[in-house]
Amino acid sequence: QVQLVQSGGGLVQPGGHLTLTCASSGFALDDYAVGWFRQAPGKEREGVSCLSENNDNTVYAHSVKGRFTISRGTVKNTVYLQMNSLKPEDTAVYYCAADVVCSNWYLQRPHLYDYWGQGTQVTVSS
Repeated sequence: QVQLVQSGGGLVQPGGHLTLTCASSGFALDDYAVGWFRQAPGKEREGVSCLSENNDNTVYAHSVKGRFTISRGTVKNTVYLQMNSLKPEDTAVYYCAADVVCSNWYLQRPHLYDYWGQGTQVTVSS
């Protein structure tokens, strides 16, 4: 069964940090570009970051640049999203997705991604 399984997330105070993990089952995530997206209540799903298949290109949304880091895990077929200096406006359900392209253009079009994780809630609140 082909799927992406997410872990991490939760409740954190402003200024805190969290790390989200995305792992594949049934296919090799290491052979794909990976994107992270988020969707806040009443808003459209937006691209947060992506990492190319060969790890030579990363893209970050302006709102998270300098605070979030996407990377491949030391465990095969995993990808992390490390989130630092979290703000209340980062509150959303976060999703990982896999496809073949990482680019700013592609990241703005989540409907193009083939495989999706189940989503995990991140809440930033005092």
